[in-house]
Amino acid sequence: MAQLQYKDLLDAGVHFGHLTRKWDPRIAPYIFMEKNGIHIIDLNKTLSLLEEASNAIKQIVRSGRKVMFVATKKQAQEVVADEAKRLKMPYVTERWLGGMLTNFATVRKSLKKMSSIEKMMKEDTFTNMAKRERLMVTREKEKLQKILGGIADLTRLPAALFIIDVKREHIAIAEAHKLGIPVFAIVDTNSNPEVVDFPIPANDDAYKSIAIITQAIGRAIEEGLQERKKDKDDQKLQEEEETKRQVDNASRKQAPAAVAAETDETEAEATDAEDNA
Repeated sequence: MAQLQYKDLLDAGVHFGHLTRKWDPRIAPYIFMEKNGIHIIDLNKTLSLLEEASNAIKQIVRSGRKVMFVATKKQAQEVVADEAKRLKMPYVTERWLGGMLTNFATVRKSLKKMSSIEKMMKEDTFTNMAKRERLMVTREKEKLQKILGGIADLTRLPAALFIIDVKREHIAIAEAHKLGIPVFAIVDTNSNPEVVDFPIPANDDAYKSIAIITQAIGRAIEEGLQERKKDKDDQKLQEEEETKRQVDNASRKQAPAAVAAETDETEAEATDAEDNA
């Protein structure tokens, strides 16, 4: 993975925090200085914590589990959705439904309902409906798709959350804590880094800042997926070699028995020939 440099973060405006009067004192260890009434984030710590988060999230993905992206603020929606889709990971960019994690069984029912509506819309039944009924079904499908489309393929709880704005997504964080799901998050100077497991101090308002951090996490996930594929290929190769070895061993054991049987048969034929003579 190409490592981000200090200058990359600087150019993306990752270091710009909020007004000093809006700060959360618990973010103090990650603040470099105050300038013109704005807190400046220590980018060396951002780089260090981003690397730590990347390594941890890579191992989660390597084990075959999913990471859910969560970003409902407007400037983060597009970049987060694009990265999640590219990696085939679940995402929430419209609205966090209360209980999306803690009441996942109910959410799955809604996902099944959305799936059944999509299936019905491809059949003749939908075509034969009255115009008003078709409109109602279409609207319901669009509503479900808007809220749940990003998690349509999610069959079980995610193994981790990647969040853009800690204050905005506090409900998602609370649900993750309740279930013991680790949270990776961009944490600005107006937020408490202690509420997440892997805080990444950075500007969570500017598009460029959100994009550069999200894409760095995306590359770590991509690496995890590649390593998982390699692990599976290596395991398959190992199993094939083991099977071949077992076949070879069995063949070696059968060979002496075949030779002995052939010898016995030859001796028997010789004996029969003597008797006939």
